[in-house]
Amino acid sequence: MTVSISYVSDVLCIWAYVAEVRLDEVRKEFGDSVELEYRFIPIFGATHHRIAEGRKDRGGFAGFGDHVRTVAKDFPHVSVHERVWGDVAPTTSSKAHEVLCAARLVVRDGVVDSARRADLGGRTVFEEATWQVRSAFFEHARDISDRDVLLEILDQAGFPTAAITAKLASGEAMAEVCRDIELRDENRIEGSPTYYLNQGRQKLYGNVGYRVVSANLRELLEQPGHQASWC
Repeated sequence: MTVSISYVSDVLCIWAYVAEVRLDEVRKEFGDSVELEYRFIPIFGATHHRIAEGRKDRGGFAGFGDHVRTVAKDFPHVSVHERVWGDVAPTTSSKAHEVLCAARLVVRDGVVDSARRADLGGRTVFEEATWQVRSAFFEHARDISDRDVLLEILDQAGFPTAAITAKLASGEAMAEVCRDIELRDENRIEGSPTYYLNQGRQKLYGNVGYRVVSANLRELLEQPGHQASWC
């Protein structure tokens, strides 16, 4: 039996950055029993409106950067650069989502291998690319609303630049971005990150501990057929 999970997030969300390690644990514990699907939603689609204006009374971009670094201190497996959200404030997460959607299409087309790789810690090339985009901003303070920065990251992750730019030019990548947003609305996804599983019967939203994620997956894998659980 295979359980499918849709992992819905915004690449600029600190909680999604923190939660990547839980996805690594899912892969280690459940292997091929779990199929992970990645969807992107624009929580930070317009950062000037959301942060500079929306948090004006709390220091705007600089204040938000301090908040994000405070959050990260509780999670020693990640680091946040001192320039994040202060000196380096991406205008939008949607450009990164569009480029990653292009990468997702390239994988579907078979241009890039979709298999998990031991040299990437059990991640696929796409999963590694997504992680590299997140860490480029949070750890290295790179502006991931810049298309050239994103293409460089994807190239280093093993994606042919020509294949990515073709998906961007054709509008296919943007169509994927729009579809992810439609699925957010259809499935009533509240925010980032969200684990969406069991055809929507289970949604785990926010800073959910790994044991909670694991328990939900085990229940689905061990539940015989479609019999309803009494507990």
